[in-house]
Amino acid sequence: MRAIAILAAATTLLATPAAADEPTTLQDRVAAILRANGPGTRFGLVVLDDTGREIVAIAPDDRFVPASNTKIATTAAAFDSLGDVTLPDTDAGATVRVEGADVILAGHGDARLSSATNCIDDCLSTLADAVAARTRRVRDVIGDDSMFPDQRWSPGMSWNNIPTRSGTGVSALTLDDNELRVTVTPSPDGHGVARIAALPYFTIDNRIATGGRTAISYDRVPGSRTLRLDGTIAPGSAPETLRVGIDDPADYAAWRLRTMLLARGVRVAGMVRVRHRAAGPDDDPVLRGTAPVVRPPAPPVLARAIPLPLAGDLLLTNRVSQNLHAELLLRRIGRIDGSGSIADGQVRIAAMLARAGVERWRYDFADGSGMSSYNRMSPRGMARFLRWTQTRPWGAAWQATLPVGGVDGTLRRRFAGTALAGRLRAKTGTLNAASALSGFMQARSGRNLVFASFANDMPADASASAAVDAALLLIADAH
Repeated sequence: MRAIAILAAATTLLATPAAADEPTTLQDRVAAILRANGPGTRFGLVVLDDTGREIVAIAPDDRFVPASNTKIATTAAAFDSLGDVTLPDTDAGATVRVEGADVILAGHGDARLSSATNCIDDCLSTLADAVAARTRRVRDVIGDDSMFPDQRWSPGMSWNNIPTRSGTGVSALTLDDNELRVTVTPSPDGHGVARIAALPYFTIDNRIATGGRTAISYDRVPGSRTLRLDGTIAPGSAPETLRVGIDDPADYAAWRLRTMLLARGVRVAGMVRVRHRAAGPDDDPVLRGTAPVVRPPAPPVLARAIPLPLAGDLLLTNRVSQNLHAELLLRRIGRIDGSGSIADGQVRIAAMLARAGVERWRYDFADGSGMSSYNRMSPRGMARFLRWTQTRPWGAAWQATLPVGGVDGTLRRRFAGTALAGRLRAKTGTLNAASALSGFMQARSGRNLVFASFANDMPADASASAAVDAALLLIADAH
């Protein structure tokens, strides 16, 4: 109801001339809309016209939790640093090799390796076929994600997200988005325990009853392989699919390869093992200083999975706000002249922001996805950076990865049926008591505007989206 009231107020402001005692400037009218969201919420908003002039500036230099607006910097840095993203992403593909009697499945930062039965590109089955053609007996199957240091979660990410796909472990060896799908089906007789279907990687403690309305929850202690399912599922309802995060992606990928080898008649005499690389001084650019990163020569491989061009993954990352893929981009950026650590990735992002004229005090980033509550950004800093991207050779291609208001991605429902439908491209961001929307929009006059908006500290985590949307509609109509 509050969202409807705020939008109604914005419509009134658009249509009605201001009375003598009402706000008269555009900034005052925008501020009135934001205040209508209620007490407690802290807003920041900067809008630039097509000459770079600020036409609205509300708390422009305050620092806010940007949530998934962090992906703006991460994906832009990928365009800026990783070369031609329209070419096949060959070097990132997972590889398989044989060492003695062991099979080594090694990851190189690709986010899209798949074990799906209908897989066409970037398939784990391709690597399993190569091993089966080479030998009919192996000892251990080893998942090797040592290309990046073992930093599966970034500082400041809430521990309660770890069991979910939003907080799944980050690894150079990624399979199936490091998620396990669990399908819940009501009992055929309409009562009793629901039926569960999933790969047997987790031990499932199923406490879901058939009856009432569908309300399912799940939980898992970090590091545990026991998944507890609770709640109810409505009789006769369609199956529900849960997407559960995986703590040790290299272990899961090796486990999945083992099952594929067995299905191909390869005898696996040993066990599933992993090779991690513990983070150390060489992964900290401050401690490392100017010392070069020492990398051992790459061992010969039996086969490599070939990912599609990175451009498609960058589009996915921004359109649906894919956290894991953004984290892998950060680590890949950090491996260009570093070790692939979080800190190395942040060094390159900081260098890019400096070139864009964004002062260091305006931001702090602890991850690449925005899941960390340690991240900060000022609206003026974000708006300045967005305008800078328009001057880059890759700027238009990067901008095209952003969701379109009222059309697709995380903005498919926002701005639908308004004057900004199809005329706004922006990155969303949502975290506990934090909301963000920053990007580009076309005003009623046809002029192109840059905007950066943040809302933090919403009481009881209430939504601030309607207020921000109404403010942007007002600004677009005024220009």
